[in-house]
Amino acid sequence: MSKTILEAKGLRYSLGDRLLLDAGRLAVCEDERIGLIGENGAGKTTLLRILAGELMPDEGTVRRLCPIAMIHQQGNADAGGDGETRAVFRTQEDREGLSGGEMTRNRISGALSARPGLLLADEPTTDLDREGQALLRRRLDGFEGAILLVSHDRALLRRICTRIWYLEDGTVADFPGGYDEFMAERLRQRERAAFEYSQYRAEQKRLQESAQRMAERAAQVRKAPSRMGNSEARLHKREWTDSVLQLSHAKRTIQNRMEHLEPKEKPRALPDIRMKLGVSHPVEARDALTVQCEALAAGGKTLLRDTSFVLPAGSRTALCGPNGCGKTTLLRALTDHAGDAVEFRGSIRFNPAVRIGWFDQHHESTLDPEKSILENILRDSEHPEHFARTVMACLGIAGDSVFKPVKLLSGGEKAKAALGRLLLMDCNLLMLDEPTNHLDLFTMEELEKLLAGYGGTLLFVSHDEEFIRKVSTRLILFEGEGLKTCEGGWDEMKKPAPKDRTAEDRRLAASRLEMQMAALAARMSAPRKGDRPEELQAEYMRLAEEIRSLKSGQ
Repeated sequence: MSKTILEAKGLRYSLGDRLLLDAGRLAVCEDERIGLIGENGAGKTTLLRILAGELMPDEGTVRRLCPIAMIHQQGNADAGGDGETRAVFRTQEDREGLSGGEMTRNRISGALSARPGLLLADEPTTDLDREGQALLRRRLDGFEGAILLVSHDRALLRRICTRIWYLEDGTVADFPGGYDEFMAERLRQRERAAFEYSQYRAEQKRLQESAQRMAERAAQVRKAPSRMGNSEARLHKREWTDSVLQLSHAKRTIQNRMEHLEPKEKPRALPDIRMKLGVSHPVEARDALTVQCEALAAGGKTLLRDTSFVLPAGSRTALCGPNGCGKTTLLRALTDHAGDAVEFRGSIRFNPAVRIGWFDQHHESTLDPEKSILENILRDSEHPEHFARTVMACLGIAGDSVFKPVKLLSGGEKAKAALGRLLLMDCNLLMLDEPTNHLDLFTMEELEKLLAGYGGTLLFVSHDEEFIRKVSTRLILFEGEGLKTCEGGWDEMKKPAPKDRTAEDRRLAASRLEMQMAALAARMSAPRKGDRPEELQAEYMRLAEEIRSLKSGQ
C-alpha cells in the first residue's frame, strides 16, 4: 500500500464574501501523478499554495510528511539550484530583460533542484518553447516523487497524470484515470445531467397541467338548480359533493407529488453564439501585411537581420521559435508597442483596409484595473451590452461576474477579459501574444474553435503545440537571425527533413547512439525510482534500429 505523503482535512478558504474552497479530505500518496483541473478563478493556485504552506486556510489542517517544492506560474526567480539542473535548463543569472520562457526555466530549475518528495507545479509550461517543454516532460517523467500538476498543456496532462482532481464550486472531485478518461466521464455526466433535467421539467409540466385540469373540472361541476324538488336536490347535492371531493383529492395528490418531485438543477451550459469574427470589413487585397526587416534589436542584442515576411489576407499564422529569440519583441514592433529599448529598421506596410487588434501577454497593459470587466470590454466595442455579456459567458465569465473589478481577478480571468475586449472590437487583423496563457482547458478549447473559424487575418505566438496545430494554416519560424515561412501549418513543419549525411557523419552519429544504448542498458539492469521498464525497452529498440540504419547508409 502506498504511503501517504500529504493529507488535508476540512479546508475552507474565502476570498471576500465568496467561499473559494470547501474541500473535505485530500490525500497524496508517494509516486502519484495528479492533475488539478478547474475553470479560471476556481481556486487551483490557491489550493496549491495552501498545500505548500504559503497560504493559511480559514479552517482545516494540512499534514506534510515530506519535503515540498512548488513551481509558480508567475514571478521572477533567481537562477538557483544545483549546477546540473541549471545547465540542463540554461538558467540565467541576470533577471533583467529575461523573456517569459527564461523566467519559467529559472523557476523550474529552483524547484527541481530542491529534490522534494512532492512537487507542486502551477502551469510549469507557461512561455516555454518546444525545447523547454521537452526538457520539462523528461524531468517530470523521471521525477522520483509525487507530482500535483496544474496545466493547460493537454499533451503534458495526458503524458504525466494517472489521476485527476476536478475543482468546481469549492469542492474537489477525484477521478481515477488520466486526462482523456476524465474528459470523457465529464461529458457523460453533463449529458446525464441534461437528460435528468429535461425529464424533471417534463414531469413537472405534466403534473402542473393535470392539477389545472382537476381545478377546471371541479369548477365545471354544476350545483342543483333552484326549481329542483327536495329529494332530487338532495341526490344531486350528494353527487356534486362526491365529485368535488374526488377532484379535490386528485388535485391534492398531484400537488403532493409535485412537492415531493426531486428537483434537478439546470446544467450550466455555454450560450450558443454563432459569430464569425473579422468579416465586417474584409481586406480585399492579396496581402494584409508586408514586412522588410533590416534589423531588429533589443537591449543591444540583434534578434533579426536582413529578413522579410508577408501575411496573406485571411491566413492564420503562428510565429514560432525558442525562448528569447524575439517573437514578442517582433509583435510589439509591428504594433508600435515596443518601447525605447527596441530598435527596428526596415519597413512595415499594412494594407489600408487593415484594422488591428492587439492582445498582450501582459494583460494589465490593455485593461483598466479600477474598472469592471464589463466597463473594460465595452470601452472600444460597437456591440450592445447584452451581446457583450453573452460573449463573456462563452469565455466562462457569466452573470454578475462581469461587474467584478479587474484588480480582483485571477490571471486566467484577466486573460478572458482582455480576449473579450478584443473580440468585441471591430478588427480584421488580430495579433495575439500567448493568448492561451492562464486560460483553463475548457475556455482554451472554445477559443481554438473561434479562432479556427476566424474570417480575418491572424498572427499569433504560442508554445502550445495542440493549439498551434488546430488554429494555424502556416508558420513563420525564427532560424538564427532570419525568418522562414512554412506553408501548410504545424503538421507540415513536423515532417522530418531528408537526411544527407556523409559516411563520417553517420559513423559519429552511430557512436553517440551506442553510448546512449550503453547508458540505457545500465538503467534497465538497475532501474531507478520512477523508471518505466517498458519505455526504457522501447527506447533501447528504437536506438538499435537507428544505428542499424546509419551503418547501412540509409
